[in-house]
Amino acid sequence: MSDMPSIEEISLASEQLGLATDASELHGALCGWLAGGGLDTAAWPAKVLADDVLQTPAADSPLDRLRQISAQQLEDRGFAFELLLPDASESLSDRAQALFAWCRGFLGGFGLAAGSAPALSEEGNEALQDLARLAQADPDSGDGDGEEEEDALAEIEEFVRVATLLLHGDCVMAPRHRQSLN
Repeated sequence: MSDMPSIEEISLASEQLGLATDASELHGALCGWLAGGGLDTAAWPAKVLADDVLQTPAADSPLDRLRQISAQQLEDRGFAFELLLPDASESLSDRAQALFAWCRGFLGGFGLAAGSAPALSEEGNEALQDLARLAQADPDSGDGDGEEEEDALAEIEEFVRVATLLLHGDCVMAPRHRQSLN
């Protein structure tokens, strides 16, 4: 599997296409769309951002690679799925802000693809509610850059990663499995 484009590459490509969304939130929206059963299409920005006038990213552009890699990671049984977030050199507050933006994007994309009442497992419903709480969160503006805060952010990131895979399982893998049984 090739490498995920960097936040900088996605930000630049997003700006060039006129997408008014930051890189983490855009990746969250894409993953929400795919996890909710949305079509893996080269014209994904128009679908994911619900704006039919948005251009399709060029083949093999950073945005196209982001779609391809995200779709592959969601399908990977080895749990290789990654969130597109700032690296550890950024402040804890900036990384938390990006994670919460990722969750906001995810909810928007998921809602567009899955509709208002997707068939979710009990765990899937709980995960979706937790993601909604995270999307509304605001990182403390305190001076928390300590080890406890780092550990807490790492746990939340891992939860979001697993919740995304769980929702993808409920909305994409389970229906596909049921179809193959019939």
